[in-house]
Amino acid sequence: MPKLVGMNHIALEVGDIDEALEFWRSIFGELELRGHGRQMAFIDLGDQFIALARGRTQPPDRARHFGLVVDDKEAVRERLRELGIQASSGRGLDFYDPWGNQIQVVDYREVQFTKTPEVLRAMGVDDLEKSESAKEELRAKGIST
Repeated sequence: MPKLVGMNHIALEVGDIDEALEFWRSIFGELELRGHGRQMAFIDLGDQFIALARGRTQPPDRARHFGLVVDDKEAVRERLRELGIQASSGRGLDFYDPWGNQIQVVDYREVQFTKTPEVLRAMGVDDLEKSESAKEELRAKGIST
């Protein structure tokens, strides 16, 4: 049987590619793009990417979402506040883009998700350290020592 080994990319439907890129830039600053055309754009995340596809065919998401891993979740929360983008309060951080895509933000240091040292270095975030709870979860799976 084949085995699931990870995610290559996430695809999001948006109304307009340039507006979507400007929305993402307003939160995360300059973006590294793998490609950009009238119908699609690809935001590079090191060894993964987010594909933005022009043309919304579904209603806004209410339960469906994806988890976006960042280097500093609280900095994202503050940036959303500055931009007037409504986000969940408390420990979690969820928000919607202008087209109704629900985004859940998690901090790299707090979750089991890992990238190789080479990818972290290439992305300029090789100084990130996992929390003790994340390290314990990884050790329990035999992923880390």
